[in-house]
Amino acid sequence: MRPRYSVIGVATVVVMLTGCAVHEGKSQWAVPQTEHEVAEPVVMTYTPSDWPEALEARVRQPVGQGPFPAVLIVHGGGWQRRGPDDMTGIAEDLAASGLVTVNVAHRFGPGYQFPAQPRDLQQAMRWIHANAGRFNIDADRIGALGYSSGAHLVSLLALVAEQGGELDGGPRTRPAAVVAGGTPSDLRKWQDGKLIEDFLGGTQAEVPDAYRLASPVVHVHPEAPPFFLFHGTMDKLVPADHATDFYAALQDAGVVSELYRQRFRGHALAFVLRGGAMTEAKRFLHQHLGGHLSK
Repeated sequence: MRPRYSVIGVATVVVMLTGCAVHEGKSQWAVPQTEHEVAEPVVMTYTPSDWPEALEARVRQPVGQGPFPAVLIVHGGGWQRRGPDDMTGIAEDLAASGLVTVNVAHRFGPGYQFPAQPRDLQQAMRWIHANAGRFNIDADRIGALGYSSGAHLVSLLALVAEQGGELDGGPRTRPAAVVAGGTPSDLRKWQDGKLIEDFLGGTQAEVPDAYRLASPVVHVHPEAPPFFLFHGTMDKLVPADHATDFYAALQDAGVVSELYRQRFRGHALAFVLRGGAMTEAKRFLHQHLGGHLSK
């Protein structure tokens, strides 16, 4: 026998899930309202011919005078699965708001282990700079957005650039603002597990330096770009303290940052029911990238 649900009951649950959030550090800057026509997406390989694997970028351009800010978009999947299809809705929404979106693939573990994935994103950023004129991009206003392992990668990308360490990809690899959802910010919180071992090449006891080097929270510094973090409070895969600890570290360093906590949501649901978080993320990106909001 099928269970019966009242319309009022279902509506109440939807309102509860979509309307409950705690937003720390929120700016009063207005959310952009202008809707842009978007050109047909362009699919290209962003890696050079000698790269270990050819990787795809899907570019969506707002129609208008420009040049426009741009956003590098990176999917989740535990560093070893999924793809840019997962981020299509986000890419379409941001492009319609006046941002060029570059939705990319990256290499997967265990065949390719850390730091292959950060190197891919650094190459993607260089490629965006090199093709800024072609895609009507303002190269001084390039942000980055990711969810789950993708959020981990864009966070690391932003924090290690121009810091002179072994992961430093140079000035062109630094995004001007970051949106990171469900972020594994401190990989040292896991001792082992298939996903993390496939990504880093062993347990924490075996490769402790890799766990530290790959943890974004370790690399927080006062010159980091602005960060917008969002995270489900009931996330069991990446517990919510990854977000709160990361936010605290950013705040302690004086980095402009916001934390949007999605109540009653786990890891997957925080992505699926991301409406409120993405509205604020869109506002944040336009605020810090100086969005071009007129047709």
